[in-house]
Amino acid sequence: MKKILVIGAGLSSSYLIKYLLANAKKENWEITIADQSIELAKQKIGKAKNATALAFNITNETERKAAIKNTDLVVSLLPPTLHILAAKECIAYKKHLVTASYVSDEMKSLDEAAKKADVLFLNEIGLDPGIDHLSAMEMIHKIEDKKGEIISFKSFCGGLIAPEFDNNPWNYKFTWNPRNVVLAGQATAKYLENGLLKFIPPNRIFSQTETVNVVNYGAFESYANRDSLGYIEPYGLQNAKTVLRGTLRKKGFSQSWNLLVKLGLTDDSYTLTNNKNLTYRSLVTSFISGANEKNVEEKFCQFFDLSKNSKDFKRIKWLGLFENKTIELNNATPAQILQQLLQQKWSLENSDLDMIVMKHEIEYSINNKKHKANSTLIVKGEDKTYTAMSKTVGLPMAIATKLILQNKIKARGVVIPITQEFYQPILHELAKNGIQFIVE
Repeated sequence: MKKILVIGAGLSSSYLIKYLLANAKKENWEITIADQSIELAKQKIGKAKNATALAFNITNETERKAAIKNTDLVVSLLPPTLHILAAKECIAYKKHLVTASYVSDEMKSLDEAAKKADVLFLNEIGLDPGIDHLSAMEMIHKIEDKKGEIISFKSFCGGLIAPEFDNNPWNYKFTWNPRNVVLAGQATAKYLENGLLKFIPPNRIFSQTETVNVVNYGAFESYANRDSLGYIEPYGLQNAKTVLRGTLRKKGFSQSWNLLVKLGLTDDSYTLTNNKNLTYRSLVTSFISGANEKNVEEKFCQFFDLSKNSKDFKRIKWLGLFENKTIELNNATPAQILQQLLQQKWSLENSDLDMIVMKHEIEYSINNKKHKANSTLIVKGEDKTYTAMSKTVGLPMAIATKLILQNKIKARGVVIPITQEFYQPILHELAKNGIQFIVE
């Protein structure tokens, strides 16, 4: 019997756990769901057999060692900075590790130790990163097999609300970590364009977007991700002239969001103290020179050269930023205050379904003749628990876990899923589960 330890039973775990439980009997698995909240772990297990809930704190060395020593493979859904605690124990006890997070420098430094321990530390096997790797590398290798040379590679992804439930002026609701959404765009974006390095500083991230058209779903906008250059070497794109990765939103979102950035409400670098009686209206007033609580709307529009009839102003007003409502969050950063407000306004309702949109756009040449290849993925959630985000993050992790325990993956060390032994079987099974790309 193979033992699997899943650390974390939060939102992204739902589909992962569902898949593991569904395959436990056939694969002869014993599954432990570990979380700080044992009630949450029990909830995810339900009445399933071959599974146990465990109250677990990754920072407790005794609990950590005992749990990892007694397993064959660890699936970590921890915050990225905590994966390393599990990883070091996996080295010591020679256990495999699967995460959906980017490979950190600390994780990368364990590559040789993992190889010596004959274990696989598979990272970046969620949605983005994850499914993007799998699908992009399949496309790239097919083009290379035809003796094609890639000129341009662009990849876009967004976690959005399904159109049928898109009922607010921002055309957006939270489908993943709200804090990451609020703090997005706070580092310089780096990419390659027509053979030249390009940089977009944080103050221009949301004002420098491009339109991405998706068949049957219309036009979206994309703002550049932090570092597209890091994909050139692993994807084998050294001869490409353009390499860009971006985040998708509905048209108009970025321009309105940029108002919040310029105002200062996404700043997470300092704390507002003694703000016990602060209201959203007084908060906005404090960021605009010459404004007071009577004229703040007018001063806001003057500051940004807006009309009160503009979509941008209406979006800001809809959030409640001009209301005399007490914030009720003391000693918080502006970003934390904004996040608390947005979680009230952008949360999924019980009947809402989310949607994942991913698109790759590749230009390549064969015998000096140019070609284009586009690949698009649309996935909608089933309900508030089994969301599209949960499905596209969790299923690749779960399928990879099965393949590792079946000894069908031979890679060892610290790895990301960019080779055929990963993308061929995982994409095949994802397609059977409704996660399938449409190639144009």
